[in-house]
Amino acid sequence: MNIIICGAGRVGFTIAKILSEQGHSITIIDQSSEDIQKIDDLLDVKSIVGKGTYPSILEKANASEADMIIAVTRNDEINMLICQIAFSIFNVQKKIARIRSQDYLNPKFTRVYNKENLPIDVIISPEIEIAKSIQRKLEAPGALDNVPFADNKIRLLEILINDKCPIINIKLNDLTKKFPKLDANIMGVVRDDKFIILKKTDKIIKDDKAYVVINASQMKETLVAFGHNEKISNKILIIGGGNIGFNLAKNLEESFDSARVKIIEKNKERAEFIASELNNTIVINGDALDEEVLMEANLEEVQTVLALTNDDEDNLMVSVLVEKFTNDKSDINEKRTMALINKPNYALLQSSLKIDDFIDPRMNTVSSILKHVHKGTVENAYSILNGEYEVIEAEIIESSELVNKELKNANLPDEIRIGAVLREKEVIIPRSNFIFKKEDIIVLLAKKDFLHVVENMFRISSI
Repeated sequence: MNIIICGAGRVGFTIAKILSEQGHSITIIDQSSEDIQKIDDLLDVKSIVGKGTYPSILEKANASEADMIIAVTRNDEINMLICQIAFSIFNVQKKIARIRSQDYLNPKFTRVYNKENLPIDVIISPEIEIAKSIQRKLEAPGALDNVPFADNKIRLLEILINDKCPIINIKLNDLTKKFPKLDANIMGVVRDDKFIILKKTDKIIKDDKAYVVINASQMKETLVAFGHNEKISNKILIIGGGNIGFNLAKNLEESFDSARVKIIEKNKERAEFIASELNNTIVINGDALDEEVLMEANLEEVQTVLALTNDDEDNLMVSVLVEKFTNDKSDINEKRTMALINKPNYALLQSSLKIDDFIDPRMNTVSSILKHVHKGTVENAYSILNGEYEVIEAEIIESSELVNKELKNANLPDEIRIGAVLREKEVIIPRSNFIFKKEDIIVLLAKKDFLHVVENMFRISSI
């Protein structure tokens, strides 16, 4: 596909890198000559210095031949205008815009986003996506990530293998005998910063990060099988009442009745606003780096601390203070800490600072955008290792070459693995004699070089 990306920041750069490596033809536009020079030095894409809102710049980017435009500049209004011009003048068919302002995202005003008004096909709100991602992690204590597929009937769990894991050093083909009632499929592991698709005779080892496709109804049983018996937290402290913290608290109020949520927000005006908008959340105006404020929030009884301010250093410091102010050191292992981190180098500090999870807003946004790039009946996608692999949800339509074929005769490359199938309301972990049928929803893993094979399997329709 011919894709134009407007905005060469961290998100734009990452999308351009992943999509160009997948074989798409990419043109990236940005006003910053410094950012464009970085693109030129590191990526095999066409780059243009200029404003994406200028028709002459879009013309230079050959917008009339573009299948898609992705607007991820730092300005909401510019992203909207780029989509408008791309459609009105160049008739670009698919337009994706990153929009942060909550006012633009108010459900009352969604009718503005149509061909007659603002022709934006997909709106990506990083703050809302991150809040949803954190909530899913809270629903699966012990998992590093928890991603829904197939109308939430199938989940992908990312699980760290620690020394308590009872399945260490057991061959994969023996696990079915050990857990015969568990609908779970280990897709592969990240080991020494590389993703490995495991064979039936391979074993999981300590410190692996395993990616497991499961029947969503068996979340707890699956986590226990992997040595994680942590309880779901219902006493939660959010540091930072920005859009992420606010949306998370709102989501928890709506879907998690037993949750007792507190927010510490430094800005008085913002604290008053979110207090007026939330029903059951306690809002404390103060600095979370102040010991007295943490004592007021009753840190001792908090089970999960989420540091979600706009300042990476503050988020790291708060997470460290959690351990300092926990009087009973036996309780520290029961507390879960997550920190929002924008600078990727800080990820190296995770283990030394004893922070359970780092939240990367860049990859949340990138994953949200990538799932809209695939062609055919691909409905959802989740990126692993910066797009090296993707877990994809797709529907088998009548013209698919998989219809009525057994899995063992599907001639799938080793780099593509079928994880689970939703047939009507039943979740199936397919064996070699499984026969694909029309309207099956498939969740599969694919290496980036083989995504075109996936698209062909599920038949290309419109973009």
